[in-house]
Amino acid sequence: MTAIYARQSLDVKDSLSIENQIELCRRTAEGEVKVYQDKGFSGKNTNRPAFLQLMEAVQRGEIHRILVYRLDRFSRSIADFSQIWTVLEQYNVQFQSVTENFDTASPMGRAMLNIVMTFAQLERETTAERVRDNYRHRVQLGAWPGGPAPYGFDIEKGKDWQGRSTSVLAENEKSSVVIEAFQSYLKPGVSLRGLAKELTGRGLPAPRKEAWDSVTLSRMFRNPCYVKADEEVYWHYISQGVTIQQPKEAFDGIHGCILIGKRDRGKEKRNPSGLQQLAVGNHKGILPSSLWLQVQDKLSGNRQLDRSQAGKYSWLTGLMKCGTCGYALRINLDKRSGKHYLLCSGRSNYGVCDASISLDLRELESEVEAALQKVLDQCPEEDLYPAEDSRTEELEEIETKISRLVAALAESSEIAAGYISSEIERLHKKKLELEESLRKKRAPGGQVKRIDLRTADFEDKKLVAREFIQRIDIVGEEVNIEWKI
Repeated sequence: MTAIYARQSLDVKDSLSIENQIELCRRTAEGEVKVYQDKGFSGKNTNRPAFLQLMEAVQRGEIHRILVYRLDRFSRSIADFSQIWTVLEQYNVQFQSVTENFDTASPMGRAMLNIVMTFAQLERETTAERVRDNYRHRVQLGAWPGGPAPYGFDIEKGKDWQGRSTSVLAENEKSSVVIEAFQSYLKPGVSLRGLAKELTGRGLPAPRKEAWDSVTLSRMFRNPCYVKADEEVYWHYISQGVTIQQPKEAFDGIHGCILIGKRDRGKEKRNPSGLQQLAVGNHKGILPSSLWLQVQDKLSGNRQLDRSQAGKYSWLTGLMKCGTCGYALRINLDKRSGKHYLLCSGRSNYGVCDASISLDLRELESEVEAALQKVLDQCPEEDLYPAEDSRTEELEEIETKISRLVAALAESSEIAAGYISSEIERLHKKKLELEESLRKKRAPGGQVKRIDLRTADFEDKKLVAREFIQRIDIVGEEVNIEWKI
């Protein structure tokens, strides 16, 4: 069936009436015709009764061709039309504008459609870029850029640094819960999961939900909107590679900060590409910097490690699963003791599992290594080492970080200089370890040596483990390896 669509927003002089639009379309139509018409509706959006009925008929397979007097009668938005065309194409519906030589049944019509789609993509990208630019500009002025307010704050009207009216954060009654949570977390023996259970048990609602969990607490603790940001906070973020919009003098120990951009959770430092940006906000902080920084230290000292760090902490990371609930096993590092612990994320993050993993991580690695070696001994004689090595890229990242910190050291205070110097020393030590590892990697002639897990390093063990193992299920002290072969 052929559908004719006509629309007129207002009866005005020189505007073609709906009746005339339909008549012109009928001259082109063939076979059975059904007319859809919207009178008094704008073409700026698709919220029109007859238009919606037409699209429902298309999706039921009742329409094979749509005729309109002119494209703007159908839609005034190129972006809207590109989405509509996706549906029409899905249901093999042809589209024709009778006065514009726009017919998707012809090569020229399809060419014109491609032009329309290109401009639609340009419109979407341009709009997205304007939104991002406006977002970043608002942050630079210390204004809240948008979205829900952080827990403990409301959004109110205030002034930015240029004296213009804008949205700013204002402390509310829940700020006392934030302060108490920060203070409680620093008490000996208090974990994120334990604190989350305590807050939930007391009936204190979490941000946008009823129950607290370790992830929600961790995000709140890392948010710099709460800290009365001073020079120490400035150097804390400088050492992590975050782009800061103001000079350190703006960190007055009164106002909080606004951080935007994604954080690379698997890295010890922030995203090396500089996607994260920090600015001092117009709102006042609620926590002294000493308390906030101590919490950051504790979070860094006992943190979850993701797969990108598997070569450093365990070459089995990402493969280990809880045999009870199926959730991944986390590796928690305690810097004070230097020990690694396995913890079911289903238990720690979501409270859906009561499994306790009693197997020592290093014993597990030894057991899996022996099982893998038996498999490798049965493999034909061939090279198992990769041609590329991710450690080279990691080495370049470390050198970049060291250069940035050395530059920051020249402008630092005595307290901050100690902090930055220790970080430079740590990175330099890591650089030497990587260089030594790369030297051992290859034979004198530049040829890659045949792998032997008993002498291989973490990178090679990680590579082989992912080639041969699907997953490792652990229940108590029992280990079950699911092989890919």
